[in-house]
Amino acid sequence: MSAKRIIISRTDSIGDVILTLPMCVWLKDHFKDAELIYLGKAYTRPVVECFSVIDRFLDWEEISALPTAEKTACFTELEADAIIHVFPNKEIASLAKKAKIPMRVGTSHRGFHLLSCNHRVGFSRKNSDLHEAQLNFELLRPLGLKQIPSLNEMVESLQAFKVVKTELPSELQVLLSKKSKNVVLHPKSQGSALEWPIASYIELAERLVEHGFTVFFTGTSAEGDLFRKHLPSNEHIVDATGKLTLRELIWFISKVDVLVACSTGPLHIAGFTGIKAVGLYSPKRPIHPGRWQALGKNVSILVNNPDCPTCKKGRSCECITNIAVDRVLREIV
Repeated sequence: MSAKRIIISRTDSIGDVILTLPMCVWLKDHFKDAELIYLGKAYTRPVVECFSVIDRFLDWEEISALPTAEKTACFTELEADAIIHVFPNKEIASLAKKAKIPMRVGTSHRGFHLLSCNHRVGFSRKNSDLHEAQLNFELLRPLGLKQIPSLNEMVESLQAFKVVKTELPSELQVLLSKKSKNVVLHPKSQGSALEWPIASYIELAERLVEHGFTVFFTGTSAEGDLFRKHLPSNEHIVDATGKLTLRELIWFISKVDVLVACSTGPLHIAGFTGIKAVGLYSPKRPIHPGRWQALGKNVSILVNNPDCPTCKKGRSCECITNIAVDRVLREIV
């Protein structure tokens, strides 16, 4: 097929969005003259703006606030040749059909796609052994994809992630400018993943300071409220929670040496920027690293026990809490 305009629709969270970059690179490679339009939530825009292959970002929240007729007109005026529903959304699927976008691709596992999509691809994310980024490629089969790329092949596509230079708060910029090694610890995940205990992060921070590192705790202000009072009083342990916008956080991460986190957006950002990224995971499906590990040439993934019998049975398990601080420290120093 030929295409002058393709919409990639993924209106969910940062980690999910960032793992669509490899498929976007494939689209640009195979439809070199096509304009790629990313339809997403406003707060993920700074991430998408790092995707050099994306030509335009559309704010779904802005569009969804319009009257119905104006929403349809907005989609019609795009004159898109194809839309790929990476994250299924009933309203977006309906609008794409009303706008008469010729190729409308979605998973066959959503009933509303029977009425709104003319290309329905059959695959299961929950039960698959493929990585999330590979699963996204399944939706490209109607556009000519013959084979799902390997994770190593996808790592090569991360060169299309170009961090946008951003001014940082002066107090953080000064600390980064000092001649020390810098580590970001991002303890929370806004509920998107099982988390390593804050006590373990604090012990790790203290051990890293002994090795000459400056340690920055990042997260939202609300996340900081959950652990801020427990942080040691030490000039080399810095509370940066609530002090960075997402755009600033991306730039900040790119300028430190190491980031440690569970399966959450900042870990994926770290992997894409090429810094040392240490991911702490549970082996339980479907949140295991086989599905959600960060991609990058300098990524380490730690699981306490890959063969945890409780996790294998799909039961609730706290084995991630048993990842030893010494193990994480060895990945850094």
